[in-house]
Amino acid sequence: MGNVGSYTIRPYLRRRWDAVGRKFALPAESGARDDLRAWRRRATRKLRGLLGFGTMERAPLEPKITEELEFEDYTRQRVEIQTEPGVVMPMYVLIPKEYTPPYSAVIAAHGHGSAGKLGVAGVRATPELAESIDAYNWAYGLELVRAGFLTFCPDARGHGERREPDAGADIMSSSCEVINHAAHPLGQTVTGMWTWDIHRLIDYVELRPDSRANCIGCVGLSGGGLQTLWAAALDARIRCAVVSGYMYGYQESLLDMPGNCSCNYVPHLFEHVDMGDVGALIAPRPLLVETGTHDDLNGASGLENVRPQMKTIRTAYRLLGAEGLLRHHVFDGGHRWSGVEAIPWMVRHLAPGPTEASAGRRRWP
Repeated sequence: MGNVGSYTIRPYLRRRWDAVGRKFALPAESGARDDLRAWRRRATRKLRGLLGFGTMERAPLEPKITEELEFEDYTRQRVEIQTEPGVVMPMYVLIPKEYTPPYSAVIAAHGHGSAGKLGVAGVRATPELAESIDAYNWAYGLELVRAGFLTFCPDARGHGERREPDAGADIMSSSCEVINHAAHPLGQTVTGMWTWDIHRLIDYVELRPDSRANCIGCVGLSGGGLQTLWAAALDARIRCAVVSGYMYGYQESLLDMPGNCSCNYVPHLFEHVDMGDVGALIAPRPLLVETGTHDDLNGASGLENVRPQMKTIRTAYRLLGAEGLLRHHVFDGGHRWSGVEAIPWMVRHLAPGPTEASAGRRRWP
């Protein structure tokens, strides 16, 4: 009997990647804006298809505010919206008290181990969640509302209140694998569901009288970075984005590390694009990418697996004359939210509303 791993197929899969991978790569060699625009149209159409967008159904949002709590410097609403028929997304909406409406709005997407919206909104519901918040700096929703943004902290499908029944009692668990197993044979994906739901959340943001409909941003760490990357790439209503802990080459970080969560895996994705190609679709809107020097998800070569993806994105920004609107913040640390440059970046490009003092203490009723 051979040892475990003696007959691994990973070298074969790498060879297949080399043979069929990245058919929709950004056309960096031509250097023509027209080529970039044509590529964007083709890539967007293809990626929407891979995610399963054509199978999803719009439904009335039917927003409901189910709870409102007052804190020292913000108000927290619990809100529900319908993103597809019978599919409900709960969220927290954090409303700043020291600023006046209408506010610029930011969607703060969560990753794994944050108990969905709880960690991002700084709700330390259990000792385990409090430990996770401290380890990964999950509470960036609080950072954003305190910077003056109307902040939306949604539960992604399979997380928080949206976990499937077999997820158990652990609020930090998730149902990504269960959902993806059921969705793939139906032409759908968790990545597509998450992206669709963020886009429907934007529809809701645009309806709120306390938000600026043309000043919407999106940020997220890890799985929240995945949501931010895809949502911003496929919806230009996101005017500014921060992708944290989620920018690396697919081959080294997902093909060679297939133990990553199934939410990362979209059928036929590797055949068409690498992660930098998806990021390039965000150009020329402001984009900041955060990378920890010791983030294990970067892959075996670390930052050397990140830099080629940033180079691809930078090419798109250069072709569009917007190099100053792309920033790569590399910080000394692991897989966590930094925020040191991210929050100032959002303030700079989205300009939250004036303080109450400067606006005569006007309030939205």
